Amino acid sequence: MTSIAILLPIALGMGLCGLATFFWALRHGQFSDLDGAAARILIDEDDVPDVKP
Repeated sequence: MTSIAILLPIALGMGLCGLATFFWALRHGQFSDLDGAAARILIDEDDVPDVKP
């Protein structure tokens, strides 16, 4: 019973910290362009031909 009284507030505190971090990232635009990040993985910069004057 004592361990529940100790671990429950710790688990709730960690959950609230994670939720606060998620909302902070959401407010600062970390999730604004998910499709662009997925498309950048597929771009291979080695396929660009070398143009020499």
